[in-house]
Amino acid sequence: EVHANMISGILSQKLKQSPPYMVGANVVLLLLVGMALSLILPLLTPVRGMLLALGTLTADVVLNRVLWDSADMAMPLAGSLLLITALFGLNMTFGYFVESRAKKQITGLFGQYVPSELVDEMAKHPESVSMEGDSREMSILFSDVRGFTTISEGLEPKELSELMNEFLTPLSRVVYEQRGTIDKYMGDCIMAFWGAPLPDAEHAQHAILAGLKMQRTLAELQPHFKARGWPEIRVGVGINTGRVSVGNMGSEVRVAYTVMGDTVNLASRLEGITKEYGAQIIVGEATRQAAPGFVYREVDLVRVKGKVQPVAIFEPLGLTGEVGQTTLDEVRLFHQALRSYRKQEWDKAELELLSL
Repeated sequence: EVHANMISGILSQKLKQSPPYMVGANVVLLLLVGMALSLILPLLTPVRGMLLALGTLTADVVLNRVLWDSADMAMPLAGSLLLITALFGLNMTFGYFVESRAKKQITGLFGQYVPSELVDEMAKHPESVSMEGDSREMSILFSDVRGFTTISEGLEPKELSELMNEFLTPLSRVVYEQRGTIDKYMGDCIMAFWGAPLPDAEHAQHAILAGLKMQRTLAELQPHFKARGWPEIRVGVGINTGRVSVGNMGSEVRVAYTVMGDTVNLASRLEGITKEYGAQIIVGEATRQAAPGFVYREVDLVRVKGKVQPVAIFEPLGLTGEVGQTTLDEVRLFHQALRSYRKQEWDKAELELLSL
């Protein structure tokens, strides 16, 4: 083939040649292509990086062919092809190890707090995750077992530990299913929040759905508890929404990713008054406004500890459209009685309450 090309060139008087400056031009081309790919490839997704590499390879082959056919010049091709392929391979390999390392770091930081699917999302977008203090609109949930002191006194330590695991595990899974973050366990209490470390535009709705499912899950566990000779477990849930400080907080000895602020304190106090009103879940006014897709029963205006102004509190009964007509009629009658009570129409309020 080499001899045939030489004979063809002699006959057509177009011998292919490689001038001395072609070596320098090839070096410059390799440097430019290498620098450009080194800077651009790390910024692209794997698919776009592959398309860029294929495009560069194609352009290099076309340039070589044009010089061969039009200018009768032979430009080295193997070096540039190897360079482009090697840079693409190195970039993909490096990106894989960096992503794996980032995922391990995020898993180490948040694996105890958030579900695995959120960890995967954070690994894909690590720039959206920060451990530094931040102020965000979030929803906070507290759940606590009623009468737990009495329950614990009637059980042996081993039985008490088993009971704790039996109800804390499924309730924690409920929080994870609704994309929540478990802040901490305080004895029999679960503290969770929505809206961090990943933003959640529907944090209030997810918190309420978690509270409702907690109650259903606990009801399903009661036969199992009874079979083991354990007492019935009831929990109260308090949820509040507002701006809080979130991030790594603590001391040089120990830090934790947690939330702080008046919104958090009020959520805890709302949980504390559930037993006084016989309600399973109580939410604040801000939570009701942030999650309008539920049926609520207005419970009262209360002045909780630490607050000067009365706070409107509500009991979510379920998603709009999923609450039965009987319950809706009872809510309407209760609201009528509440209005009569606030107008100090005591007899009317009493009659309306008795009609429930």
